[in-house]
Amino acid sequence: MAPPPIRLLIADVDGTLVTQDKVLTDRAIAAVAKLRQAGILFAITSGRPPRGMSMLIEPLQLSTPIAAFNGGVFVRPDMSVIEQRVIPDDVTPAVIEVLGTHGTDVWVYRGADWFIRDPQGPHVARETWTVKFDPTVIESFSSVSHGVAKIVGVSDDYDAVQKAVDAVRERFGDHVSAARSQPYYADVTHPQANKGAVAGYLSKTYEIPPEEIATIGDQPNDVLMFAHSGLSIAMGNASHEVQEAARRVTTSNEDEGFANAVERFILA
Repeated sequence: MAPPPIRLLIADVDGTLVTQDKVLTDRAIAAVAKLRQAGILFAITSGRPPRGMSMLIEPLQLSTPIAAFNGGVFVRPDMSVIEQRVIPDDVTPAVIEVLGTHGTDVWVYRGADWFIRDPQGPHVARETWTVKFDPTVIESFSSVSHGVAKIVGVSDDYDAVQKAVDAVRERFGDHVSAARSQPYYADVTHPQANKGAVAGYLSKTYEIPPEEIATIGDQPNDVLMFAHSGLSIAMGNASHEVQEAARRVTTSNEDEGFANAVERFILA
């Protein structure tokens, strides 16, 4: 029996939809246009803040809700907020402390703002260039620890990042969601702010059953949405574990992996 047709594709952004240099290629833009012509909805989800995805809206002609902070905030293409899921206020300071004790630099996202303590810290310059806005430098997070959408532990010691994720999960259990969005980022969000919940939200919003949804990504946090889709696609640049969790594997994001996946696995 033939599998049901795909009616919605949900894509991760960094490492998937864009190249390592954060470029949206002409072929990726064309692939989304082909989806639109075929009547297939297209949506994006990322650990980025909403403003950090605004540059994708026009070239991709996005009309679906955009799931920022891994689903911590859903916004419309005009950036108005549909729904927000924030970390419990009493948990935030303790999460910041745990990430700090594991040697990671801490970033805090609240509303439209990104707060840091060290402007020279790892990946600050790169992230500023990626999301196209500047962080706010503060001495202490105590004044911004309420209504927080995402906390990030940042380090180029990848083992330390994984240990930080494990420690947050062990201490806070179901009170938060913790996962690596990149080898150097430990993302902590509301327990329902994860990419599996994003797939569930869009499935419910558009009344599309999971078996008619395709998902594509490259990081461990994308595996959560793989489980909520009939067709899951891992990027060629994904780890072995992420590739094993997907039903299909495409080429890397440096070799038009997104466009190849759309043409080969969805439109074909």
